[in-house]
Amino acid sequence: MAISFELSVGAGRQASGELTEALQSIEVEENVDGPGAMTITLPVNRTSSGDLTYVDDGSFEPYTPMSVVLSTGLWSSQCVFDGYVLSWRLHLDRASARSSIRIWAQDASWLMNLNDVVREWSGRTDGQVANEIFGTYGFRPAAANLADDSPAHLATGHTLLQRATDLRFLHGLARRSGKLCRVACEEKPGDRVGYFIRPFMQPPAATLDLADPFDWSVDALDVEWDVMRPTQVRASQASFTSPAAAAPAVETSSGLPLLGARDLRAYASKTSTMLLTAAADPPELRQRAAAVLGESGWFATCTGEADLNRIGTVLRAGTIVTIDGAGSAHSGSWLVWRVNHLIEQDSCRARFTLVRNAIGPRGGGLLAGIL
Repeated sequence: MAISFELSVGAGRQASGELTEALQSIEVEENVDGPGAMTITLPVNRTSSGDLTYVDDGSFEPYTPMSVVLSTGLWSSQCVFDGYVLSWRLHLDRASARSSIRIWAQDASWLMNLNDVVREWSGRTDGQVANEIFGTYGFRPAAANLADDSPAHLATGHTLLQRATDLRFLHGLARRSGKLCRVACEEKPGDRVGYFIRPFMQPPAATLDLADPFDWSVDALDVEWDVMRPTQVRASQASFTSPAAAAPAVETSSGLPLLGARDLRAYASKTSTMLLTAAADPPELRQRAAAVLGESGWFATCTGEADLNRIGTVLRAGTIVTIDGAGSAHSGSWLVWRVNHLIEQDSCRARFTLVRNAIGPRGGGLLAGIL
């Protein structure tokens, strides 16, 4: 069944048939580690009174809610965007057929980025802080937010001091603890989930086949790898709770499941050491070292574009896909890091960026996924 889309403009209001038919394009970007965004392009014409369509008719005022749902069938739908209008760009041409307006919106996480906050967080873990902040905005915390959590930040050691917007603060916590922070919907707009998680086990959601002469799903893939990154971390810091300095610890593993046979350390065959110092007790210091290795471990990247009708499903950031036909080194499971959904009246394509923390040969059974 063909992929279809539904655009809503305003709280719970499906866009009119006239607006939907006038759409030139919709582009939605999803990321596993940051806000999603959407751009829609519409033609602008002059009305009988001499005014301009869509410019000052109240359709796209600041903070107007907007959402896009992609459907693959009667009971299968994915809300790929749910957010608010924040900006637009108007292009006017003497030849009115070439005039257009581009409307830009960001997902609901923008609500967390409106005001700087100064606050001390004491007696809570990073995951508990994230859940409390998500709850403030009516976002449902993901069930895995408290898994692989940090130690509690106690007054006897050190507390957390926030001097940023809630969004920037959580992104900083996520990066240093090896987690990914985002707000996204699953099936329908309004059901907003706050994610502050590490990878967990999940089967592949789609297969990208490059070689099958009858059932191929992608025309081309570009694969690259980069080993110019640390393979181990030497971490040291005096403990807050012990008068004696802790001995430096060498961490070599992020603790993340591998998506292939050879990780960065094995594939590069040479050791690259990063020195890490932080105001943290030993458990937190080990977590920060693992976070550095987790980030550097995504050393293989694959980019491409595919028609969703050939894939048969909606690609979502944070899921796992399988690549077939890319040889023993690069076939296998990959993490979808970024997706740009390119929606037009008669087509729906996905431009994607995949990452991998290992190189083949292929093997290993069920592999890790996110979200």
